Amino acid sequence: MVTKNPRINVTFEESIIGLLSDLAKKDNKSISSIVRDLTVEGLRLKEDIALSQIANEIDKTSTQRINHEDAWK
Repeated sequence: MVTKNPRINVTFEESIIGLLSDLAKKDNKSISSIVRDLTVEGLRLKEDIALSQIANEIDKTSTQRINHEDAWK
């Protein structure tokens, strides 16, 4: 049977499996869905950090500061 979502095998230490199992039981989900959700969340955080760094570099190179009084004239 062909699935629309490819599968990836990941190996974890027993302690991590225990934590994932606890999270799955608490949220009434499968371990696979917990791992998928955490992976997506981690990728989004990495993306946010990368975009933040790019924005900071742009701000440093192309920002002209205006003091408060001049901005509200």
